[in-house]
Amino acid sequence: MENLVLAIAIIGVLGIGAQWLAWRLNFPAIVLMAIAGVLAGPVLGIFDLFVPPDTAPGAPPMEALFGDFYRPIIAVAVAVILFEGGLQLNFSELRGLTRGVRRMVFPGVPIAWFLGAAATYLIAGLSWQVSLLFGGIMVVTGPTVIIPLLRQSKLNPRPATLLKWEGIVNDPIGALLAVVVYEFLVIGEHGATSGEIVSSLLLAALLSAGLGYAFGTFVATSFRRGWAPEYLKPPILLALVLVCFELANLLQHEAGLLSVTAMGITLANSKIASINELRLFKENITVVLVSGVFVILTANLTVQSIGALDWSIFWFLATMLFVVRPLTVFISTIGSGLPWKERLLVGWIAPRGIVAVAVSSFFGASLMAEGYIDGGKLIPLAFGMVFATVVLHGFTIAPLAKALGLASKERPGVLIVGASPFSAALSGKLKEMEIPVMVADTSWRRLKPVRLANVETYYGEILSEVTEHHVDLNRFGYLLALGGNESHNALVATDLAPELGRAAIYQVNARGKDEEDRKALSYTLQGRTFLHSGAALDELLRRHYVGWIFQRTKLSEEYPPEQYKKDLGADFEIVLLIRKGVITFASREVPIKPEIGDTILAYIPKPADKKPEKQLKENKADKPEQKSDKAIS
Repeated sequence: MENLVLAIAIIGVLGIGAQWLAWRLNFPAIVLMAIAGVLAGPVLGIFDLFVPPDTAPGAPPMEALFGDFYRPIIAVAVAVILFEGGLQLNFSELRGLTRGVRRMVFPGVPIAWFLGAAATYLIAGLSWQVSLLFGGIMVVTGPTVIIPLLRQSKLNPRPATLLKWEGIVNDPIGALLAVVVYEFLVIGEHGATSGEIVSSLLLAALLSAGLGYAFGTFVATSFRRGWAPEYLKPPILLALVLVCFELANLLQHEAGLLSVTAMGITLANSKIASINELRLFKENITVVLVSGVFVILTANLTVQSIGALDWSIFWFLATMLFVVRPLTVFISTIGSGLPWKERLLVGWIAPRGIVAVAVSSFFGASLMAEGYIDGGKLIPLAFGMVFATVVLHGFTIAPLAKALGLASKERPGVLIVGASPFSAALSGKLKEMEIPVMVADTSWRRLKPVRLANVETYYGEILSEVTEHHVDLNRFGYLLALGGNESHNALVATDLAPELGRAAIYQVNARGKDEEDRKALSYTLQGRTFLHSGAALDELLRRHYVGWIFQRTKLSEEYPPEQYKKDLGADFEIVLLIRKGVITFASREVPIKPEIGDTILAYIPKPADKKPEKQLKENKADKPEQKSDKAIS
């Protein structure tokens, strides 16, 4: 037992460590997790130290380590991952894409199944029975991989939505196709007719989808009527997901995958108030499960299983990447109304993820137990597809999207929530510095000075679900909550933190910092404090009306930071600096330290209010600003 706990701890460190390293290096996380698992498993044999002494030589280490719990662990992880994926699918996102998504499912799925099975049989050399099963599994496109890639690539909303929906909807379909083939191979040997097998599978699929819908409706009704306290909602939901998954599996083998996906989609469209908190909780659990389970699956590979593959796998992978996927998308989207550029991008991007590996692992072992020896090749073949697609698609989606004009080519922009004379002046200066900027507010009147500054605006509530169809948040890397309502600023910071990251969200104080603590909001609900001084919005507006201005300056060897600060005097506020193309806003939590080569944007009193001797220094500070204009433009 002590060995098992230590092994689990190592798995956690490897999985979460790979996720963190991927974040730091901006790499696809699944690649680093797979590398970590391969190094710890077949290469270094770390987990061989924990297996029982009576284990047969060459046996998969993780199966020997976890024993009878190995398959349930994988099954539970896949169930939660598919539910979390379904929880992201809101039907309102399908506006204008209904036909495209429908075509990617039908006839897209049958086409991909047939072509994938043919490639497996003709090129990889597997039997036609196993090829049919593996072709069904390869229909999936991995929501746990595609969603991070979409965030990373800053893809336009329409192709991003199409890829996301395809990935999540096709995941359970691919698993069910594998179930259909498996049932034909196994049950058919016991005398059942094809009609009996098909009718039982269809009935089980309908019952499973209905069960998922019933569970989702029950959860939505219960939460809406207040039958559960807020702190118990996430654990209750997790328990019901597992119950729904296992009940559906009792109806039909692996039908739980369809059931939990239907449950997630039902909840996503039920309009319950706590849906964002539930999504965040499930996303956190999914990250842990994906990290751990993927390391387990890769570490379970053996030298023998990898050595069983030959050079035909490379031709198989090339056929799947450059023939099967593009041909599937081209044929299935004929007449769908999608532009050729979007069809080209979607035809290339199809990363496989943990569901493909987990299902291949399960059915590979089951087929070998039934006498299909080449079932043992499913796992390394699936890993080959995962490695090839994640690496190639992960590193090419952003350049290809930009080349096709389907992603933003600009630097990460600034979204300002809350229009005021101060935010109008700031947004105007940001636009002058060629930094993309948009100001959002619910008041048409407050947006007037922003419109007069010729800055892009959004008239509406930034937190509304409708906003997702009008504002592409992928364009923005920073958020400034500069509204006059501190509670709304905090709500904006909290709601958009999972999308942008809390470190990129800055919030102005609506009141002064001398207000009584009992009136202040909890720090857990806020972003970083905008500006080093933490000046309240009223103070910023006062400065605006007395004539403060924004000044941009380029620091250099001839004009170092010390001289710059000395020339500005005591009354100034650094707003942001640009260092090597990266923007950093000033905040109370992380003070800015200017260096030579930085471009500084400061908020300073107007020159007329300064003494004559200071006016001379102001003119000196203006010279570097002119240099910076040329450098940035």
